[in-house]
This record gives sequence, structure tokens and C-alpha cells, in this order.
Amino acid sequence: METSATFIGTATVLLRLGAFTLLTDPNFLHRGQRAYLGHGLWSRRLTEPALGPADLPRLDGIVLSHLHGDHFDRVARRHLPRDVPVLTTVPAARRLRKWHFDDAVGLRAWDDVVLHHAAETLRVTSVPARHGPTGPHLAMPTTMGSILDWEVDGVRRLRLYISGDTRFNRRVLRDIPSRFPGVDTMLLHLGGTRVLGLLVTMDARDGLQLANLIRPRRIIPIHYDDYGVFRDPLSNFLAPDVTARTDAAVTPILRGETVDLAPAGRVAGSAPITAT
Repeated sequence: METSATFIGTATVLLRLGAFTLLTDPNFLHRGQRAYLGHGLWSRRLTEPALGPADLPRLDGIVLSHLHGDHFDRVARRHLPRDVPVLTTVPAARRLRKWHFDDAVGLRAWDDVVLHHAAETLRVTSVPARHGPTGPHLAMPTTMGSILDWEVDGVRRLRLYISGDTRFNRRVLRDIPSRFPGVDTMLLHLGGTRVLGLLVTMDARDGLQLANLIRPRRIIPIHYDDYGVFRDPLSNFLAPDVTARTDAAVTPILRGETVDLAPAGRVAGSAPITAT
């Protein structure tokens, strides 16, 4: 059974987890177009997405960390199918339903949704995230991270953590590893986004701290060079003095590339379900 991630750009990833196909944070703007960030702020895209909406396979769901113009843009709003569940925050779901995405599901921290396909299940759980430093984060959209647990015949085959746009804040994030140990792969939102001088997404230092909190087997960095507000280059996280300080294997991925998500170091299917 295939388990893979295809990086489209920004935080947009096409996930194939057995029978399930999901899309994360759909951003299909082209190079030079503006993403609107609220409060009159915007940033111009510097890259091209690897795929457009017309190139996508049939989707079983969309996992949306938050409603910002570089995570759900006007192209997505216009062209994505309206009958696909969008699993997101409560405020984002409310707005999406006004846009006639009637299957938008609002999740609070630790809420989950389970998708079924014959003997396979996919559980998507919302986990805490905070888009910016404490205080200024109140001016940002509510955001979430996600845990995706793919199971076959009651046996977990893969546990995937998507950080979402967050800063590292131990108090906010500390319960994730105790509730969801044994993360196989973490999709790590980096970029060191700065808005009005404030760091509102993780830079390399934050990313390293989160890696050492979650302790995944593998890290795939995303959300790192697509917009002018991304100020911390991926090379900072890939520097040997950073990667040497985490036990995870770091797998860089370029737009258009696909990586196998099969857990390294164990036979797929050997892990029992972990109570959460």
C-alpha cells in the first residue's frame, strides 16, 4: 500500500496513505501574485506551485491548518471541489461554509475525525499550535497542527504530524508527544515568517526545539521559501550543527518531488494502536 507525500509548494502537500488521498493547506497562486494575510497585509509569491487544482486526483479530505492567503487562496476557493471534507479550525470552518464548502468541519484542540475505507481508517486529530508569540498571536488566525493516524485492520501503519504555522512554545505544545508518541514523520512548517517585524512561524531554532520535543523518526521541512515574508532560509535548518542536534532523519523535499512515507527501521504494520 502506498504511503507518500508530494510537495506542491508552501505548506501544500498531496498525501497518499493507503486508500486515502488528502491535500494540506491548498495554495495555488502563481509567482508574482499576492497572498492576502489580513489587516491590509500581503506578500508576493516567489515560486510556482508544482501542481494546480486541475492536476489533483480525487480527494478524500483537505487538512487546513488555518485560513491565511498562503494556505487557502482564491484559486483554491474557486476551483477545489465543494463536496470534499475540509478539516480545519472552528473559525475557518465557519468562513468556509459561507463560501459554500458545506463539508467544512471545525475542530478544537484534541478533536478528531475518522475516515473509513474497507479495512482502513484514517484518524485526523487537531493538536495545539500558536501562530506567533504570545499576545500578538491574538491578531493572527486561529491555527492548528494535525496528527494523522493511518490504520489497517486495527494496526497503526503510520503516524504523521503536521506542525501547522506555529511558533515553538513549550507550554502550548507540550502535551502533543505524551498523547501521540511514536511519530513516524513530521511535516515541519519553517520559513521564519516575519510580519511587522514579529516572528510568527518557526525559524531553524524553533524547528529544532520542536523536533526535540516531538522526537519523530523523520522530518520533512516545508513552508520555507515561497513568499517574501519567509525570512529564515531552509539552509539554516539543514546546517550540520542543527541537524546533528536531533535524532530524526531530515529529508529535504523540493516542489514536485515525492517521498515515500513508509516508517524507517520497522516492518510496516508492527506497531499496535496507541491509546490517545
